[in-house]
Amino acid sequence: MSPASRRIKRWREGRGILQFVADELHAQPDAWQEEALLLFASPRIEDRRISLQACAGPGKTALEAWCGWWFLLCMGDEGEHPKGAAVSISKENLKDNLWAEFAKWQGRSEILRSGFTWTANRIFANDHQEDWFLSARAWPKSANADEQGKTLSGLHAAYVLALIDESGAIPTTVLRAAEQALATCKFGKILQAGNPISLEGMLYAAANTLRHLWQVVRITGDPDDPKAWVHAARVGPEPLKWAIEQIATYGRENPWVKSYILGEFPPASINSLLGIEDVEAAMKRHLLKPSYDWSQKRIGVDVARFGDDRTVLFPRQGAASFRPVIMRQQNTVAIAARVAMSITKWTRTPFDEVITYIDDTGHWGHGVYDNLSTAGYPAIPVVVSDPGLNLRYKNRRAECWLEMAKWVKAGGAMPPIRELVAELTTPTYTFLAGKFVLEEKEQIKKRLGRSPDLADALSLTFAVPDQPAREVRAARGRVTTVHDGDPYGLDPGNTIHDFDPV
Repeated sequence: MSPASRRIKRWREGRGILQFVADELHAQPDAWQEEALLLFASPRIEDRRISLQACAGPGKTALEAWCGWWFLLCMGDEGEHPKGAAVSISKENLKDNLWAEFAKWQGRSEILRSGFTWTANRIFANDHQEDWFLSARAWPKSANADEQGKTLSGLHAAYVLALIDESGAIPTTVLRAAEQALATCKFGKILQAGNPISLEGMLYAAANTLRHLWQVVRITGDPDDPKAWVHAARVGPEPLKWAIEQIATYGRENPWVKSYILGEFPPASINSLLGIEDVEAAMKRHLLKPSYDWSQKRIGVDVARFGDDRTVLFPRQGAASFRPVIMRQQNTVAIAARVAMSITKWTRTPFDEVITYIDDTGHWGHGVYDNLSTAGYPAIPVVVSDPGLNLRYKNRRAECWLEMAKWVKAGGAMPPIRELVAELTTPTYTFLAGKFVLEEKEQIKKRLGRSPDLADALSLTFAVPDQPAREVRAARGRVTTVHDGDPYGLDPGNTIHDFDPV
């Protein structure tokens, strides 16, 4: 037996998987990772299904990659090679996270580099490419739950693995094909991992209706729990500090605190407000002027609160929004002057009206509002922490964002700004005590990596329902003179994407 074979045999038995991670991948597992690794290597039938119910940031993707590499390297017999498949909530998520993690850990191991080839959609043994592999699989963006459930079909072998990443919102139909693979195998595992954000997906089923079939490993970032991952020496003080701050600010009953810090299911599912497809469709939408010209013109103004944040002026008229103005590190007088210039630029007739909606939460925008009001420009301060005008919303911020989301889905058009895609699709929502609750801004910034200033500014234009423009109500039939040349008018064949009204 070669030295490599002896090592593999040692890694395959007992607690050998821990030795594999330490010796070959040069990693030191946390306590929860050790528990999950030993469950994964266990030959017991009751350990075939493992669910990682995780808070944010503990290293679950690394754990999945460790398990996948151990399975490929250590499982199998003569003539019986391991086969596996990996899926995630989306093709992009799988590519950018779990599949990239496989490449990272392969780079640390000589035996994995020499024995296996990593490609964009498949990992295979160099001497058995056809029947010794782990494949990356995905479903179409338009797939329904039944179509998603077919993704793991055809996975049959004596040694079989189904890896399901970010399973918090993946429907239970995906389990069907994986379960069929377990029926006839000698060693089989279904390993899923995700944040507990939904009360309908696979992760919730494993902790609830199917709990008798699953080994659930709950990973928490609760500062009061000595076993929480935030206490691990490898991570430093920042995750612990952040967890303490979030709990102190929002409380333990906050849905996002429960899901992303405590690793617990919230009282109601956390959902994405908008999908990537919704936003991209709005950015490709072509509108003719008559479809939005009836409506009042508005500019949402999100005033920068901190040095890295941006002040944004976002214009919208009915179904059409236009290119925003972005300012950095300007005082309120300069911001007010730029808003006034935008209003003047966008005013085409004596009866035209452009109203600005300014975020005045914490009075950050109060200087802008005061300057505009003193100069006679129509401006309305919006305190987004105030109760919603509609009692179904927790506050004005939730109200504005949901109305904006409805507008996007109903045919609204936006300029093609790449940053805006993430800003509109990152925030999530839930219901608490019967009210619509939007994810807190600081929590969004933590996940997004920046403040969603563009989206916040656009949302302010929905502070009150759209109204007919004064030009439509009063000026039609009464105004005989307009400004010479209409530099912002659109020809019927043009789109709004290059229209810069302010």
